[in-house]
Amino acid sequence: MLDRDQIAAASRVLVQHWRDGSKLDALDARLRPQSRTEGYAIQAALETHSPGKLFGWKIAATSVSGQKHINVTGPLAGRIMSDTVIADGGTASMKGNEMRVGEPEFAFRMGRDLPPRAASYTAFEVLAAVDSFHPAIEIPDSRFADFARAGEAQLIADNACAHLFVLGAATAADWRAMDLVEERPQITLRGERYVGHGKNVLGDPRAALAWLANELSGLGITLRAGQVVTTGTCHPPLPIAAGDHFAVDFGVLGKVSVGFA
Repeated sequence: MLDRDQIAAASRVLVQHWRDGSKLDALDARLRPQSRTEGYAIQAALETHSPGKLFGWKIAATSVSGQKHINVTGPLAGRIMSDTVIADGGTASMKGNEMRVGEPEFAFRMGRDLPPRAASYTAFEVLAAVDSFHPAIEIPDSRFADFARAGEAQLIADNACAHLFVLGAATAADWRAMDLVEERPQITLRGERYVGHGKNVLGDPRAALAWLANELSGLGITLRAGQVVTTGTCHPPLPIAAGDHFAVDFGVLGKVSVGFA
C-alpha cells in the first residue's frame, strides 16, 4: 500500500511530465499504484500541484471504442482543472500531445451538491441536481508513452488521460424532454463529416453522469454545484493535427468547436 509520501511523489512526477509535455514509460515501481484506490489517491494529489482550480470531472472509457483506445474494461474518472479549459471556438496547442485525438461529448453543469452517502444515487436523483446541459469537446492525452499498456491504476493516477477541454454554451433547448440516447451529433473535421451517437456513452449519457456521481461518492468526494461533468466520447476518437478545426453540431442542443495549433 502506498503511503502519503509515495502518493505525493508519484503525483509530482506526473505533474512535471504534464508541464514539460514529456512522457514516461511507467512510474517507478515503489510509486506505482496497484489498485484503483491508489490510483485515485495519486490523482487527488494533482490538485495541490495544479495552478488551476477544480473545474469539474471527466469520464474516460464510457464507450467500447474508448475502452479499446486505452485498453481498459470500464470507465475511469478524472479531474478537469480550470487551467486546462479552452474557450469555445478557441485554439488548443498540440505541444506534447501524443494521443492526438478529439472527442465530442455530452456535458452537464451541476446545480446542487451530491455528497457522499452509503446508498447509490439513482439517475433520476443525479439529473434532478443538474443545472444545465452543454455540448463539449475533450482533447485527451497521457503522460505515459505507451498509454495502452499503462494499466487501469496508472491511468487513473494519470488523471484518466485528462488534458484539454472545451465547453460550449448552455443549451436553451429542453434537453430533459429529449432522448439523449438517440441524439446524433455531427462532427466536421478536415472537410469530412462524422456522426456520433448518444448510446455510445455508457448506453446513455445520463447513465454515465450517474456513474460519475456514484464513483465520487464511493471515494468520499462531493460532486459540487457549479462543477461540470463531461461524460465521454459519443464517437470513436478522431485523429487531429495542427491546423485542424474540430466542430460539433448537437442540433437544437447547440454547437462547440476548437482549432489546433
